[in-house]
Amino acid sequence: EALGLFTGIGLSEAKARETLRNGALSALLRRAVLQARSALGPALDKATGTLLYNAAARLKDPKHLGFLVGYIARKEILTDLQLSGTVRPCPRPVPAPRAPFFIPALSPAALEYVRSHPLEPLDVADFERACGVGVCITPEQIEEAVEAVINKHRAELLVERYHFNMGLLMGEARSQLRWADGKTIKNEVDLQVLHLLGPKTEADLEKKPKVAKARLAPVEKQKVAVVENGDMGTETKSLLEQLRGEALKFHKPGENYKTEGYVVTPNTMALLKQHLAITGGQVRTRFPPEPNGILHIGHAKAINFNFGYAKANGGVCFLRYDDTNPEKEEEKYFTAIREMVEWLGYQPYAVTHASDYFDQLYTWALELIRRGQAYVCHQKVEEIKGHNPPPSPWRDRPVEESLLLFEDMRKGKFGEGEATLRMKLVMEDGKMDPVAYRVKFTPHHRTGDKWCIYPTYDYTHCLCDSIENITHSLCTKEFQARRSSYFWLCNALDVYCPVQWEYGRLNLLYTVVSKRKIIRLVETGAVRDWDDPRLFTLTALRRRGFPPEAINNFCARVGVTVAQATMEPHLLEACAREVLNEQAPRAMAVLEPLKVTITNFPAPKALEVLVPNFPADESRGFHKVPFHQTIYIEETDFREEADKGYKRLAPGQPVGLRHTGYIITVQNVIKDVSGRVIELEVTCTKSDVAEKPKAFIHWVSVPLACEVRLYERLFLHKNPEDPSEVPGGFLSDLNPDSLRVVHNALVDSSVRSARPFDKFQFERLGYFSVDPDSEEGKMVFNRTVTLKEDPGKA
Repeated sequence: EALGLFTGIGLSEAKARETLRNGALSALLRRAVLQARSALGPALDKATGTLLYNAAARLKDPKHLGFLVGYIARKEILTDLQLSGTVRPCPRPVPAPRAPFFIPALSPAALEYVRSHPLEPLDVADFERACGVGVCITPEQIEEAVEAVINKHRAELLVERYHFNMGLLMGEARSQLRWADGKTIKNEVDLQVLHLLGPKTEADLEKKPKVAKARLAPVEKQKVAVVENGDMGTETKSLLEQLRGEALKFHKPGENYKTEGYVVTPNTMALLKQHLAITGGQVRTRFPPEPNGILHIGHAKAINFNFGYAKANGGVCFLRYDDTNPEKEEEKYFTAIREMVEWLGYQPYAVTHASDYFDQLYTWALELIRRGQAYVCHQKVEEIKGHNPPPSPWRDRPVEESLLLFEDMRKGKFGEGEATLRMKLVMEDGKMDPVAYRVKFTPHHRTGDKWCIYPTYDYTHCLCDSIENITHSLCTKEFQARRSSYFWLCNALDVYCPVQWEYGRLNLLYTVVSKRKIIRLVETGAVRDWDDPRLFTLTALRRRGFPPEAINNFCARVGVTVAQATMEPHLLEACAREVLNEQAPRAMAVLEPLKVTITNFPAPKALEVLVPNFPADESRGFHKVPFHQTIYIEETDFREEADKGYKRLAPGQPVGLRHTGYIITVQNVIKDVSGRVIELEVTCTKSDVAEKPKAFIHWVSVPLACEVRLYERLFLHKNPEDPSEVPGGFLSDLNPDSLRVVHNALVDSSVRSARPFDKFQFERLGYFSVDPDSEEGKMVFNRTVTLKEDPGKA
């Protein structure tokens, strides 16, 4: 019943089934649809259905759902612009106004209004005014607003002419015309600019000269923007320059004792001397991931920080797997972690495992007990959780007794949770006596059944750093509370003590990176796997087509800062565009093909057209593309009737075909029985003897069939894990339009030999990468990013 209800409002069967898996969303949507049907009847048009879905999916507090559905059902809220502030085409004319025209430039849409007015009842008049109910923007108002904006910039327009940023005019006009149709505003802007400047001259058609860019080595020479408290400030320092010790006042190797808080013992100087003899004064860092999941964008900063600091200072970096929890570790994670480190351009000095040192760690645990600094405890896990737990009644048990009991733990005489080994210290955050060892009857992937006790992070990490003679133990800010235990344990055992330094964690909006939550997304079918291109794991970013240099440059722009950085995804996308513009050769593809037959094709067989791989630098070569009597163009590049401002193909309005030197003119429009245009018959003319067309469009001929996957954000809200923003939990915040698959796209034959992860710029469409799902006869492409940033994104 519910499946039929949802497909009845225009959802595909797959989307309807996906919605049914989300209990909270499906209950709200069912309620909304039934309410709307009681007002409008059983047949709801797709536009109304879309609004109902968006209202149910995005509304935090369901108590106002009926209120909004009433406006949707009465056709008083007609567009997603009114509902959520998203600019979408208006499905029908806006009714005549019931109130005087007055909309503030930053008026909230309906969803935002009810969120910000949680107390009932709502002020109906204020609500309607705030979300444009009944407002009608007249053509005269649009004309006056655009005229005012153009007059404001008249002097610059007359100087820069068509090189002026027309998007600025659109933006300012749009801010004054909150509820007007964007296309109508654009047409008016184009018309008034044409009236002011006249037709484009040859000079106007020339590309604006670009400042030459030297090709830069990844990370080394990029400008960076340091992020502190969410603000971006430009700083002309590369990440390596930042890590050479200028931005962070790290100690020099062997001068650990100069660090604030470092504990100096009678043996410290002798241990440091021995350490220097082993390392030769070389900087040593380590990247220590847990092999229980795939690395994400936050780890990219850690990789750059650890490997980058070592590289910048002539040192080395270990890749050390923190494999102390065999229950959650799998071989695929070990492999993927190393792949991602190397993909980002770093080679570990050595690949080690915490398990390499299990024998030494156990020996040291015995020594810690003998020194009276550790004891076997029987408190339950829940009893010692949190801050300021009660002291253990076994804290002062005799050393010999703890030694015997610890041996019993190793021999498997205690069940899981019945006994732990705890260290005698209080940490900065009030945590008392952290656990050093616990019982786990799980075979280890490397040591098999040798151990049934495993060390914890608090015990293992600093001692592994000591064994490997790490000079700078770099970790994120949340480990600051472990610094005291780090120093304490090394000194309690009288071993070399490295220095722990903390830096700000990198977070990204509109995503989740928790391993547990990604597993839930996979289990519920919201994503395919850890490498689903909608995620921000490193394997997912690679699959989507992000170059490793872009990720490294993004980390450089975040900068070296102690403050936590929470970034917008579009900043990462901007880094991808910069790199792909230099790396991705051009090709032509058509997502929604429309067949075009050239009736006067100038040759008996296909011609070969030379297309530059990089139009801005033709020295980087060309590729050949067949040009045949039959070509395919985008459906959206043809209209039977050309509106004002429409510059592409229409009857009586020719266009040029990119790279061919020909212009085509429509002669005949062929339709199927339903009236849909299925083919065009055109004639072609050499461009050097024809009038210059308004536009040049891309095309394909003798193409390859392909599938194209277009991605949007996986979540609707910036912080899907925040219960105040998403009360229903992150699974209730999934964007229903995060993936659109185009099954019958066409691409030119120049990409025939491409392999998975090869990257291209499809002219006018964006940057695309070959997906590993590609097979003989059917290539699959993922859209990495569009050519330009979507202005609608935050």
